[in-house]
Amino acid sequence: MTEEPQSPEAVTAALIVIGEEILSGRTIDTNTPYIAAHLGRAGIALREVRVVADIEAEIADAVNALRQRYSYVFTTGGIGPTHDDVTTDAIGLAFNVPVAINDEAVEAMRLQYRPEDLTPTRLRMARIPEGAALIHNAVSRAPGYMIENVIVMAGIPAVMQVMLDEVFPRLAKGRPVKARAVRVNAAESDVATPLAALQAAYADVQMGSYPFVEHRRYGTYLVLRSVDDQRLGEALEALWGIIEEHGFTASQVEES
Repeated sequence: MTEEPQSPEAVTAALIVIGEEILSGRTIDTNTPYIAAHLGRAGIALREVRVVADIEAEIADAVNALRQRYSYVFTTGGIGPTHDDVTTDAIGLAFNVPVAINDEAVEAMRLQYRPEDLTPTRLRMARIPEGAALIHNAVSRAPGYMIENVIVMAGIPAVMQVMLDEVFPRLAKGRPVKARAVRVNAAESDVATPLAALQAAYADVQMGSYPFVEHRRYGTYLVLRSVDDQRLGEALEALWGIIEEHGFTASQVEES
């Protein structure tokens, strides 16, 4: 599988998934596919995903490495009220800025909690790094935030989703990537050589092959992706020509 060609206008992103519960396998990460699909529809190419433990220095290192390489870095998890929610302190460390209770965040949380319920533990969720802009949260009111090109969101899927929707208008968008997929009833090794030749002819179209086994027979999904509808159509037509030339049986299974 080749990487999608980059352009000077490409808008790219990385995702840092934070939490021991993901690394231990106790919790299944459903946020990554949701975010990837959301970004793809907006023409923001997700290039890298890292899963990091609830360790302040390791989160900060990941943030600093990725924010230099990509247009945006999204994080999920670690902004709750408990002792192991250290993401905000890690962001402060990464940007070398102080972290303190934010008055605007407290006001937002008052929509959810009575004054007597805003305990010191809950107010941990109102701690925001200096210079960050809040990302409001209509579900539980404790906000996320954006600092420079880093977007910090909750790990709870329903909360993460409303935060992603809220921050999205602030982000630059690229050209959405379109995809075409063809199911070929042939082993990946059989399609590898003609696919490589096709990729060489259409270097601006990303091509991937994904093998599967069904009823003890090998098959391969061939997926073409591009921001250019015309080039994608031309590459797909050429792929069907290769399929016919080699006598493969195939069907188009997906358009997006």
